[in-house]
Amino acid sequence: MKAVAPGTVIFHRHRGYGVIVHVNLLTGWISARFGNESRTLDLNLSSDEVQHADGEPILFRRMPPDRMPHARLMAMVRELHKAGYQKLYLYSWPKPSGLHWRWHLFTGKRDWMQRPWREGWYGSGAEYNNNPVMGWGDSPGATTDELIHALAKFDPQGLAQALGKDEDHTAWFADVCDLLLPGYMYSLDMQRATAGGLRDMPAVPVVPVRAGLPHYSGPSISWPPGWAGLWTRTHAMPTRRINLTGEPELR
Repeated sequence: MKAVAPGTVIFHRHRGYGVIVHVNLLTGWISARFGNESRTLDLNLSSDEVQHADGEPILFRRMPPDRMPHARLMAMVRELHKAGYQKLYLYSWPKPSGLHWRWHLFTGKRDWMQRPWREGWYGSGAEYNNNPVMGWGDSPGATTDELIHALAKFDPQGLAQALGKDEDHTAWFADVCDLLLPGYMYSLDMQRATAGGLRDMPAVPVVPVRAGLPHYSGPSISWPPGWAGLWTRTHAMPTRRINLTGEPELR
């Protein structure tokens, strides 16, 4: 199948030849401009019989795909844990708007408070909507094994940092995957403190990754190892005291 991207010349049986100006590979909708028309026309690749310029049909899967990649990432991390890459951690949290969820795969020492400083790979559900790939040379809809091989080829040094044992986290992660996959993902976003303070143990948010799925109604999942007590203190790294006098401080 040929690539479908902005700038691709297409043929439509009612409009003739045109050029794609926008593609949403998650939903299968494109915007195209035909002839001298100043406005674009929205077309669905599943039902509007769009063709390449040489007459080859452009086919798009009719099943609604995952609207965010987190469940696919969870399946990949579980397989890497089985292969000995247990120092690989998946953190996910919502954007301020609440419409999309970000994700961060990080390696090395497990320290949730220092996660932003850990090496790894980032992504956003908002970007995934228009380009449903993780960003390390994978293809849209790649299987778990294909995702693993693409990541190992893209950044072998980075993935090597995940080699090692973390049996507590691996066991927790396997249990969570058994409960949630393939339709749901977890978010490690902690509730903000209110006037009454933080609760001792708020619930772990669970979110469907596919449109049309009901709200999660299964067993509650626990927080990952290493999160005990994080709800009762400030969730920020301590900063060094600034010395404006220029005089050395006694310790």
